[in-house]
Amino acid sequence: MSRTHSHKRFGFSLLELMLVVVIIALIAAIAIPRMSRGAAGAADSSLAGSLAVLRDGVDRYAAEHGGTYPTAANFASQLTLYSSVTGTTSATKDTTYIYGPYVRAVPAQVVGARKGQSGVAAADGATVGWLYNETTGNITANCTTEADATGKLYLNY
Repeated sequence: MSRTHSHKRFGFSLLELMLVVVIIALIAAIAIPRMSRGAAGAADSSLAGSLAVLRDGVDRYAAEHGGTYPTAANFASQLTLYSSVTGTTSATKDTTYIYGPYVRAVPAQVVGARKGQSGVAAADGATVGWLYNETTGNITANCTTEADATGKLYLNY
């Protein structure tokens, strides 16, 4: 009786490996640009959300302070601390400081050259994240020339 040995092939051929590499490259070429567009869209949405929170805080402050908006100089403290009828602030609530706080913190800017800045100023040119008009209560992103992917200026969000 003779035994025949069959030789089994183990592993992949070079052609099979190249085919897998090409398929992975095609999937990456499709997926990576879509993911980067998603990141830009997320930053735009975050900016809109931050502005909504700040605008809501400003409106609630004005409603409780007889139509007076927070001052630009004291914006952060007037929105994040307790306040009196006159707008002075305190870290603790008592019979004088009965209003607020309206936001936990002033959020940092998430887009543009001033990304990471959370300060508020009344005039452009300052290295802060937000521009604020204490007469009208309007707050915008401190991005005077920068725009999103659709061409809409961040200043107009």
